[in-house]
Amino acid sequence: MVNVDTLSLEKLSLSSSATGHRRQPAGRQGLIVAPGLIDVQLNGAFGYDFSFNREDIDQCMDVVSRGVLLQGCTAFCPTTVSSMPETYHAVIPHLGPRRGSLVNGAESLGAHIEGPFMNPKKKGAHELALLWFGEPAQTCGILSQVAPEMPGVLETIPELIRECNVGISMGHTTASGETARRARQSGAHMITHLFNAMTDFHHRDPGVIGLLGAADKQALDADGVAGASAPNTFYGLICDGIHVHPNTVKIAYRAHPAGAILVTDAMGAMGLPDGQYKLGNMSVDVKPMEDVKDGPRAAVIQGTSTLAGSIVTLIECVRNFHKFTQCSVVEAIEAATLHPALMLGIADRKGSLAFGCDADIVLLTDDLHVDSVFVRGELATPATVDFKGPSGPK
Repeated sequence: MVNVDTLSLEKLSLSSSATGHRRQPAGRQGLIVAPGLIDVQLNGAFGYDFSFNREDIDQCMDVVSRGVLLQGCTAFCPTTVSSMPETYHAVIPHLGPRRGSLVNGAESLGAHIEGPFMNPKKKGAHELALLWFGEPAQTCGILSQVAPEMPGVLETIPELIRECNVGISMGHTTASGETARRARQSGAHMITHLFNAMTDFHHRDPGVIGLLGAADKQALDADGVAGASAPNTFYGLICDGIHVHPNTVKIAYRAHPAGAILVTDAMGAMGLPDGQYKLGNMSVDVKPMEDVKDGPRAAVIQGTSTLAGSIVTLIECVRNFHKFTQCSVVEAIEAATLHPALMLGIADRKGSLAFGCDADIVLLTDDLHVDSVFVRGELATPATVDFKGPSGPK
């Protein structure tokens, strides 16, 4: 294993030890040295989908892992949407964990299982027929999404964490503020794509969104005020300028900056032109937004206006977050590096440039574009990474 203390820092031309975000590499003045980006919600990219490509799932993993590595994402959670049991059995064993390298591409940290334990009223781009309304007897991967208000779910959260060694995220939910508080105290420490597929914020019952009102490193007591100490509540934000309005992103950031985690929720059309693609079994159209002149392109379920993931890259999310919130560059980078590592419990090896961490490093320009990428200390370029893609629309 190559980590930050064994990596030759002279190879990167750093002027001092790699413990911060900004250095002045010799001959490359002004570049920002940052940890590799981490995407905890990635459904697919470059024409491949982790829930749809069951027959060629290994090729799917190779193409997506290598492609996102070249974009500066050095670790990720391959994400599945609500699927048939046979799909889970076919794909999840292939989704990691798998170490990052020039051959493998970005590191797979383990599967993120989004669904099928969700509220049908907030199913979003998930097939109603595939949702599971019973008690979640088991799950797998590194992160699993549930709707805590559904029968049997709230009581099962501690057992899932203990027996399956999985992180629990609240999402696709109509949970009240009280139910969200109880789920948080039971161990659910993440919120899936905040503001999307959940009850709108209300001043008398803020729902899951109200968890952002808890103080950092504290949970809410029964009266709704900051109480006993507990790990931070983290929340995913899709900063593509479509899923969440810039002003709403700023409100979330101002309420709880330490919990912000930038996610792409990208699907198979990421990196590809407009056309028809797959998200699980669903057909998705990628096209410009009809109500915004010269606006961004959106992915929607065919024949509807329902958003079906995004086509944004993680570094674009970092730039947007910095622009939307006026936060510092360090804070924007940490929302895609340190915060996801803390949420997943892997901050001892990912998410920072502290000595002993894996040498996953990106060099960024001052306007937050990727200049160079290193995975475990090795320079990743189109010449060193065998990236065969993209494959184009279906």
